[in-house]
Amino acid sequence: MTAYLCPPAVIHGKHAVRTSQIVDEVRGQHPNAAWAPRIDGIAASTGIETRGWMLPLEAAVAPGSGSGLPAAGIGPAREALAGDGFTEQDVDRVIAALEAIPAPQTVQERTAPAWSAVQSYGERAARGALQIAGLDAADVDCLITSHSTTPALPGLDVSLANRLPLRRDVLLLPATQWACIAGTRSLALAADLVAADPDRVVLVVIAEALSTTYQPADDTLESLIVRLLFADTAVATVVTGRPRPESTLRLDTAWHHTLPGTQDLHRLETREDGTHFVMDRRGPRAVQETVTAMWEWLRLRYQDDPGSWHPDVLLAHPGGTRVLEYMEETMPDGWPSGLLRYSRDSYTSGNRGGAAVFDIMRRAYDAGQKAGSRAVLYAAAPGLTATALEGEWL
Repeated sequence: MTAYLCPPAVIHGKHAVRTSQIVDEVRGQHPNAAWAPRIDGIAASTGIETRGWMLPLEAAVAPGSGSGLPAAGIGPAREALAGDGFTEQDVDRVIAALEAIPAPQTVQERTAPAWSAVQSYGERAARGALQIAGLDAADVDCLITSHSTTPALPGLDVSLANRLPLRRDVLLLPATQWACIAGTRSLALAADLVAADPDRVVLVVIAEALSTTYQPADDTLESLIVRLLFADTAVATVVTGRPRPESTLRLDTAWHHTLPGTQDLHRLETREDGTHFVMDRRGPRAVQETVTAMWEWLRLRYQDDPGSWHPDVLLAHPGGTRVLEYMEETMPDGWPSGLLRYSRDSYTSGNRGGAAVFDIMRRAYDAGQKAGSRAVLYAAAPGLTATALEGEWL
């Protein structure tokens, strides 16, 4: 497998949301939660002060257009109250009180504006990646897309095919359920496609509005952490089978790993008020298992020369600081420190899900990562599944 990557385009959410704003909002919503006295320490432990969202915080916490009245409407509510012995005056007061209670946003109210933003951001990222690569939309032979947090059919692939626009014979490959591994796994797929046809041009676009999982009514500790972590980002890159003047990274091989029986540790649930990201506290430990498996893959790959090979940069999206620390603690003996510097830098402004690895790659490129550097790209996602790639900086 040999594939060449051009520098990615990265579009951050334009609305800066400070951690202090989230803490104030959550504290006001849940002053009596068991974790409320510790909220400042929990927020500080993330290491994130500001993250970019495609929509403002006010959009996530705004009430819905409905009211506290039952979905059946005023008539049935009046009949039910009257049947329970309420006087007409009492019924009027109850109905008025119910109408004054704001209802949570519906799935449609939460998802529709985010889906519109995902398409717009995805288009900007796609156009940016093509410009960086010195190509036009007409040069694209295949489009791979991912957007796990805004379910839609047709999806981002068809949207971009019309917006850019792409040729009618372009192969569209939507991968909406890859989530956090969308960056690495889409590159692995693209590499296979260009290996089969070196003249093929693959455009990869990932746009995630992770802020749609911000649920003001949830009072669990896990929900608090979700609200503090996520950022919105759109990224894109061009993958080719032959080197281009703009190529910055060559991919040589890919590795995939799935842990059985871990599908419930992280998941998206769609409820009446929108999408909820559900986490299990056992999740980081499971991600660590995939890290250990990746070290073994690299050990076997370079077992004939274990003392002289190590990556010069590790572009890793493990989902949180605990796993980053675990990666540093368990790296093979003799590996230099600082391999995760760009990963840590990216994480200080939020967890970007599937877009994270591209953002980390862009930071390494902007910092002037030198030619000949060995690189490993890694990400883990709900499932629990992981993908890594190994290659060389050009």
